[in-house]
Amino acid sequence: MRIAVIGAGALGGTFATLLSVGGHEVTVTARGAGLAAIRERGIRLEGGFGPATAHPTALERLVETPDLALVCTKAQDAEAAIAENAAVLDGAAVIVIQNGLDGVDTARRLLPRSDCFGALSIIAANHTEPGLVTVTTAAPTYLGRGSGPADAATRRWQAVLAEAVPCRAVDNFVGAQWTKLVVNMLNALPAITGLSVQGVVAHRGLRRLMTLSMREAVRVGMRRGIRFGAMQALGDRRLRAFSLLPAWAGQLLPLRMRARMGSVPNLGSTLQSVTRGQRTEVDHLNGVVVREAAAAGVPAPVNSRLTALVHEVEERGTFLSPDDVLARFSKSR
Repeated sequence: MRIAVIGAGALGGTFATLLSVGGHEVTVTARGAGLAAIRERGIRLEGGFGPATAHPTALERLVETPDLALVCTKAQDAEAAIAENAAVLDGAAVIVIQNGLDGVDTARRLLPRSDCFGALSIIAANHTEPGLVTVTTAAPTYLGRGSGPADAATRRWQAVLAEAVPCRAVDNFVGAQWTKLVVNMLNALPAITGLSVQGVVAHRGLRRLMTLSMREAVRVGMRRGIRFGAMQALGDRRLRAFSLLPAWAGQLLPLRMRARMGSVPNLGSTLQSVTRGQRTEVDHLNGVVVREAAAAGVPAPVNSRLTALVHEVEERGTFLSPDDVLARFSKSR
């Protein structure tokens, strides 16, 4: 099958390599040093899925219509990347694999003739060198669309992907997006402090802030009428119970997440963007909680402050110490 992967970063590189090894004809889009590295050496995959190397066709933009396209850019880059390739993508099946809530709607708007799906990947991977991806947590990807049961088309593409990478069809995909959004509250504090996710969770004060941001995200989702989807031992009942817990008790959630990550430092996608000097997707993570809170007519002070601090680090190029972060929150009370 001809499969295009738009964006060959951590997730895109992982999918492109595993699908190539699985026998598919894979084309990736990339730019700059990433494009040069893939053309010269291919994509090298290390870590959780085992060592593998693939040599997909590497282009700046697609030149022919694939059978299936995976959009693996950061959330803030998705619209431009889809629009740039729309001439050949429109009519192909498209799976948007990214964080946030807006990716599938963006693809549908730009590609009216395409059958569009969303995918939520729990794979954690570090992409600190062009052409090299290190998977720190090998985990499933959840495929679906809409708020109802997974349909036949979803199950068809799930079967295709599952031949190469763990993939499950999920009911209530919109609810699952919100569950993943709660999980993604892991990202902001590493980007602000420069610590790994495990390092943040190990710090008592930062762990409490992370817990508060997660609880706030759940409460906003509830105000928006969301029924949270099942993912990674989380679901509607458990998250609603979590929303009622005091911060000291709720910290069990990030502690459990850290335990599943293992000992290899998980840098988090937002920290990796900061380290590379790129824009982060914080506006589509903590920032979208703030946006949805405003739509519900409620405040989201924790995620608002975290969003602002990530942008401050982006602009300054220097991290804040844990004590400085805690002091900023203390002053905002």
